[in-house]
Amino acid sequence: MGSLDYSHEPQAGAGPSSSDCASHEEPAQQSPQELEEERRKIRRLQMVVNMVSQVIAQDSTLSVEEAAEMVADTRRVALGMFPDKELAFNLIFWPRLQRLMRERFRMQ
Repeated sequence: MGSLDYSHEPQAGAGPSSSDCASHEEPAQQSPQELEEERRKIRRLQMVVNMVSQVIAQDSTLSVEEAAEMVADTRRVALGMFPDKELAFNLIFWPRLQRLMRERFRMQ
């Protein structure tokens, strides 16, 4: 593992420069309605992933190709709902779906 680089931190006692302030802008505040809509979308996505997971785990007639298509469709739905959150999907849901596929179809 590499060492951390602290060379860009301001010196002790030195105030932030205007370039420091510009590079650390706060994200725009969301209205209560926007926050509630985002919560609804998150819950909806969680339900989709849970339902797909249950079908893959429990439907003994499901082929590996059908299951893979369901996983791909789930990813498309997630990115349609949250277009700028591909990394979050890859970190949160993708490992769960991959593990389920490996377990269900005894894949490597």
